[in-house]
Amino acid sequence: MDTVAGLFLNDYVMQIVTMICINIIIVSGLNLITGVTGMLSLGHSAFMSIGAYASALLMMKAGFPFWLSIAGATFFAGAAGALLGLPILRLRGDYLAIATLGFCEIVRVIFLNLPAAGKALGINSIPYATSAPVAVILAVLGLLFMRNLERSKFGLALRSIREDEIAAEMMGINVARYKVLAFTIGSAFAGLGGALYAHQITFISPNDFGFMKSIELLCMLVLGGMGSLIGVVAGTVTLTAIPEILRFASEYRMVTYGTVLIFMMVFRPQGLFGNIRVNV
Repeated sequence: MDTVAGLFLNDYVMQIVTMICINIIIVSGLNLITGVTGMLSLGHSAFMSIGAYASALLMMKAGFPFWLSIAGATFFAGAAGALLGLPILRLRGDYLAIATLGFCEIVRVIFLNLPAAGKALGINSIPYATSAPVAVILAVLGLLFMRNLERSKFGLALRSIREDEIAAEMMGINVARYKVLAFTIGSAFAGLGGALYAHQITFISPNDFGFMKSIELLCMLVLGGMGSLIGVVAGTVTLTAIPEILRFASEYRMVTYGTVLIFMMVFRPQGLFGNIRVNV
């Protein structure tokens, strides 16, 4: 029995579990923006990078403790989401996606040339503080928060905006205000996930948070099913674990990764749990 427990509780498995929980936090924020509200964002990794760099700098330069550092990182990412949301959320569809993609590149280039952030070399020797229990607890609390938010009057208003923005406005919903709030909360979750990522990997660089990272997060959401928290968990677990499971066949693992996505989009375009909602 001890051998089995040791097999499933070794450091490598705990690292994968921690990364899954971090991704769940980040993708649940993207789900609020894209899955629940219907705003296609291709710049979610930008807010993740803001959280990662903010937490690392607060802890290493300002001497903040871990919990205050990740709280500050969450705040800064949420504030960045609000500042971005105010001017660009008048855009819709492809135009909004391109604007968020542009923001993602702007943030990456800023960190690439910011001396305090180590420029292209990034920041290393970040204090390790994101253990598996911490990540699991925060992921569970994040999912509970999102579940209650989506079932609230606020969440119903967001879904109505996704289904028909004009009709929602006719019913008295302040569409612009709700969109900005959704973008702010979703960005804050990305910042929290980014902070946890920085204190788990202990090294970050601007290239960790480029356009492809945003696509990876979006794939997790689409695979699981947009608008479904169960889908968030399923898609994140699947696409985080598959590359690790297939690490022994490194030359084929990304081919398998892509094949899984293609089959899902052909045979179940709504995602694994796209039609399932949490009712408890």
